[in-house]
Amino acid sequence: MSIEYLKKATLTSRSDASDVHETVRKILEDIEAGGDQTALDYAAKFDKYDGPILLSAEDIAAACDLVPDKLKADIRFAQGNVRRFAEAQKETLKDIEVEVVPGLIAGQKSIPCRAAGCYVPGGRYSHIASAIMTVTTAKVAGCDHIVACSPPRPGVGIAPAIVYAAHIAGADTIMAMGGVQGVAAMTFGLFGLPKANILVGPGNQFVAEAKRFLFGRVGIDMIAGPTDSLILADANADARVVATDLVGQAEHGYNSPVWLVTDTRALAEEVMGLVPHLIADLPEVNRQSAEAAWRDYAEVILCGDREEMAATSDNYAPEHLTVQADDLDWWLTRLSCYGSLFLGEETTVAFGDKASGTNHVLPTSGAASYTGGLSVHKYMKIVTWQRATQAGAKPVAEATARISRLEGMEGHARTADIRLAKYFPDETFDLSANG
Repeated sequence: MSIEYLKKATLTSRSDASDVHETVRKILEDIEAGGDQTALDYAAKFDKYDGPILLSAEDIAAACDLVPDKLKADIRFAQGNVRRFAEAQKETLKDIEVEVVPGLIAGQKSIPCRAAGCYVPGGRYSHIASAIMTVTTAKVAGCDHIVACSPPRPGVGIAPAIVYAAHIAGADTIMAMGGVQGVAAMTFGLFGLPKANILVGPGNQFVAEAKRFLFGRVGIDMIAGPTDSLILADANADARVVATDLVGQAEHGYNSPVWLVTDTRALAEEVMGLVPHLIADLPEVNRQSAEAAWRDYAEVILCGDREEMAATSDNYAPEHLTVQADDLDWWLTRLSCYGSLFLGEETTVAFGDKASGTNHVLPTSGAASYTGGLSVHKYMKIVTWQRATQAGAKPVAEATARISRLEGMEGHARTADIRLAKYFPDETFDLSANG
């Protein structure tokens, strides 16, 4: 059967895209030209904060003292899980070398970026977990200097729990600056910081646009849009658990899509009946976001069988993908487009968002069809090297000379010619394009 939309979105994550390009361009150009003072001027305008920009050891200690012991223990638990998973990921990167032809050895090695800039949102929500996710992975990768940058609150500064999380995760510098000006400060190496080689972490549309603008001068993890989540559920799924998980992700923001894909009409209808009641029971600030997201962006899709469900999911390429269905191994093998996968009712997206160990900085808006999320690998440069004996260079030089001449690149060809003439003066080679 063809899929049936029991609920269809009226908007998409791109519907309200604002033209922030010119605003971001001007701020970046101003700060690059004006340096520290211009960044401070923008910070005063947007952050409305006049405290220290780079936190001293005393500032960090004072902030950490404000964090309750139980929360500290939870942060350490989450950071330990993220660190262990990142360490396991790093173990998959192996330096190699191979003799591609006799006498010619080529190799690969992994080198971490020197300086990483980690942006940690701190507006409506204090993204403690983002500090853990971004700084820990950079530390495990081996970056020499890691800046954690987070917007301060007027008269307060960075939320103490964010300071604590960034500190124990291994940040070398914690910077109280938000938005485009924070991204610019890390990129341009303001306030005595090393220039960032890579920028990572989520942020609002201005932060995302700044990263887009700067990509090429620096590396970035990805350009993120509104968070999104899809649930695959069959007849045996618990409708209340499914509905609760959808609402939990909808509270991210008014434009955060959530999708339910199922082969069971009764389950879909029960979930659709439960969601409004679960949203109504949320605190006001959360309720407003979830109501708008469910009303304008959510979809409920009825499929004929699990293969059609899987194909639909792959077409959406969600950031978060949950499976609450039988035969989890089948789904793990079959599904191919997602940022992070949550198999079974016993786990949920919030676990990955906060504490289970996998990273929550993930591709949105369908980008999971071609890329994965933040990992220790994002901070690593995979580089190659080679060396050769004279005998090993001989066949490669001959092939290089002929291919280069066929391409019309005579200078390239002559770099091969000179070696053949030097190493094998008594031999004659046909190095013409048609040789």
